[in-house]
Amino acid sequence: MPAKKLNFFERYLTLWVIACMFVGVLLGKLAPGLTNALRRLEFGQESQINAPIAVLIWLMIIPMMMKVDFGAIRDVGKRPRGLLVTLLVNWLVKPFSMALIAWIFFRHVFAGWIGAAEADQYIAGAIILAAAPCTAMVFVWSYLTDGDPAYTLVQVSLNDLIMLFLFAPIVRFLVSGASSLSVPFVVLLYSVIAFIVVPLAAGVILRAWFLRRYGQDWFEKILLPKFSPLTIMALLATLTFIFAFQADNITGKFMHVILIAVPILIQVYFNSSLAYSLMRLFKVEYSVAAPGALIGASNFFELAVATAIALFGPDSGAALATVVGVLIEVPVMLSVCSFCNHTRHWFPDWTGTSMYEGGQAVSQKSFSPSR
Repeated sequence: MPAKKLNFFERYLTLWVIACMFVGVLLGKLAPGLTNALRRLEFGQESQINAPIAVLIWLMIIPMMMKVDFGAIRDVGKRPRGLLVTLLVNWLVKPFSMALIAWIFFRHVFAGWIGAAEADQYIAGAIILAAAPCTAMVFVWSYLTDGDPAYTLVQVSLNDLIMLFLFAPIVRFLVSGASSLSVPFVVLLYSVIAFIVVPLAAGVILRAWFLRRYGQDWFEKILLPKFSPLTIMALLATLTFIFAFQADNITGKFMHVILIAVPILIQVYFNSSLAYSLMRLFKVEYSVAAPGALIGASNFFELAVATAIALFGPDSGAALATVVGVLIEVPVMLSVCSFCNHTRHWFPDWTGTSMYEGGQAVSQKSFSPSR
């Protein structure tokens, strides 16, 4: 089987993020008037939902949501153990462990370099990042580890449904408990509606319409790939805006970017190791265990960035913390993929085919990723 690779954009995502950082910082420093004008554009007075960034986030998220097939959830009963481990780590361990790790580092270990107000912001951003399980990139990680694409789809679909109800309460509870910040529930509710409900509903409706009108083959092989350039440009534009809004923070607190990365890295490796170990303990097959570990490690960073901006503003420390998560995600996740590939012999033999969908098994070798 030929070696599996990320596409050009995905492989160098960290470099693109760094490029956006430089462009954004230059924009913020050289054109402060334009930056401030963009920052003040909000959906409704005091909503704190930045309109340009919201539109760009929709352009990113809606194509991702169009890939989600909630009908696949009916196949959960065929192999429930892997899904139960994934849900346990994502919702009962990951956000709470991130809150604890962030509190330890920002309040104590890094107390000599970070002020109390900054620590609160970074803790909040880390929690928001951890409370949003990965939706899109996990399909790439699944592909690179010979994961079962249909089972991965089930894991993602169920996570998206749970996120509708648990994301806001978990974020509010943990941010309020681990920091001195208050989280306005109304603003958080607006964020959930704007960045989960709206794109999810749009994705479901568009998916159903396109499948009914043109069929699944055209939808997956022709339509979805056409969204890739738009999604990429929207992501890069969003990051450029965020770094422009963060220009003063980045130039004045570059050391903080490095410090923020430390607890995020620890949390990623802790949760991926926990999920992978539990999968092995419960004798889950490798093609389910590897994607499950990767879902537990990666984040829905588009949602996290948007929520941090809505709650605390585009130039806040919380937004900066979520962006640091974007910066380190690809190299970190590639290292987790490599570990999984080198330890697949720990698990029961796998056949190379996925769950049955509509009576026909999906071949692993026929699956190719698209963001």
